[in-house]
Amino acid sequence: MRTLRRYKKVNPHTLRLPLFLGYTISMSSKQIEKKLWASADKLRNNMDAAEYKHVVLGLIFLKYVSDSFDAQYKKAKDQNFDPEDRDFYLADNVYWVPKEARWAQLRDNAKQPTVGVIVDAAMDALEQDNSSLKGVLPKNYAREGLDKRSLGELIDLFTDTDLTDKEDDEDLLGNIYEYFMGQFADAEGKRGGQFYTPRSIVKLLIEMLQPGSGRIYDPCCGSGGMFVQSDKFLEEHMGTLKKAKKDIAVYGQESNQTTWKLAKMNMAIRGIDADIAYGDTLHNDKHKDLKADFVIANPPFNVSDWGAETLQNDVRWKFGTPPNGNANFAWVQHFIHHLSPTGTAGFVLANGSMSSQSGGEGDIRKKLIENDMVDCIVTLPSQLFFNTGIPACLWFVSRDRNNRSGQTLFIDASNLGEMVTRRNREFSDADIAKVNEIYASWKKQDKSYEDIPGFAKSACLDDIKEHDFVLTPGRYVGFEAEEEDDEAFEEKMQRLTKDLNVQFAQSHELEAKIKENLKKIGYDSD
Repeated sequence: MRTLRRYKKVNPHTLRLPLFLGYTISMSSKQIEKKLWASADKLRNNMDAAEYKHVVLGLIFLKYVSDSFDAQYKKAKDQNFDPEDRDFYLADNVYWVPKEARWAQLRDNAKQPTVGVIVDAAMDALEQDNSSLKGVLPKNYAREGLDKRSLGELIDLFTDTDLTDKEDDEDLLGNIYEYFMGQFADAEGKRGGQFYTPRSIVKLLIEMLQPGSGRIYDPCCGSGGMFVQSDKFLEEHMGTLKKAKKDIAVYGQESNQTTWKLAKMNMAIRGIDADIAYGDTLHNDKHKDLKADFVIANPPFNVSDWGAETLQNDVRWKFGTPPNGNANFAWVQHFIHHLSPTGTAGFVLANGSMSSQSGGEGDIRKKLIENDMVDCIVTLPSQLFFNTGIPACLWFVSRDRNNRSGQTLFIDASNLGEMVTRRNREFSDADIAKVNEIYASWKKQDKSYEDIPGFAKSACLDDIKEHDFVLTPGRYVGFEAEEEDDEAFEEKMQRLTKDLNVQFAQSHELEAKIKENLKKIGYDSD
């Protein structure tokens, strides 16, 4: 069993920004992320975000392993060990960095026209000396289309970024790496969603699933965000498990080779030892014998051309053969197939999965419900995703339903979240807590749980049958209770009319002042 470990800890509250930015200042981790992104994005020039992403993230990774190596190098000298002894680094899960791959080599040659060749050589040397990175790192910095002056300035940007402070328990560089991936996903739009699930959605999934010791599996893992948030959850809530050295095994698969490389780097930069395979999960399952305690996933929505004809008698289709025109219930049954006898899966699907009757999907959904697999359904608000405007929901299915057998919780979270840009919405921590708390209290099945009109409803099998096995929460939660208005109608109208007359008078005064000011500068509005 592979264990989930961390290589280095850093202080998220302070960072020396590059001197060429004009100052050195202590900043919060969020300020650091935004400042570094703004500076790096200025150097992008006309390069496409999808291409620039690998340039920047590759450099961040190289800076991280080099800084970690330097800290270990100093430790070896302080303890009178040979600083060039590889075993001293491997013993503390620190990557061995050969001389030609150390950041000082890049720093000293940042202004040279051959800097691209030097970066490629550094990446190649790092892969040669670390088998787990073989075929993962980007090695096309010497290409003609990459402006070498901008590349050198990027190296300068990260040169004075200190990422080795271990006083705090957070991974600053890991946060920066994740933030940059989110920004690139936003810049890429539809394509960006292929490798990145927004943090607030992942965090909600993790908080509701609460992954503890056992196997965690994401069969369409993108850049590995589900694993990062699982690790954060353990760090924040399950510290005693780590102290007791309980094992967590992390497994994943990704069909896009470029995204698979991002995931491998993301895991390395976070210090997570994960078995992430490359390949098409539905047609070439690399973890066939895996039974996971937690499945966490955001599969591609509504894929029509998924090769269903070659998988008609697949062992995974326990609840019915998925239709040729949509892979949604192929993914659902793949998740269930890989659950342990007490396992739970939480995943994102398009809203159509809750109600579609086409291609036998309604029959599959009915069998899932009748077999007591569906634990909870959560509708999500719009504009949460970078890559699609398709309305989405969260499904939770479980083989271990304990004392809530025959019940399904419906949560309508479509009115939660706040706009953080003109295009995208995020769940706040309060939103996540609101959804998680109602789910947690419902799972206990004690007196602490109560239905909340317009938000949450626990429905039995007969309730769901009445709705023809449609799982849209809006059909179950009803309407939010309105506050009673005990003010008499006549009194209310008199009060509102009086307020309106005051507002009319104020508007007339404002109109007169504007006309007077216009007349003073030679413009008569009459």
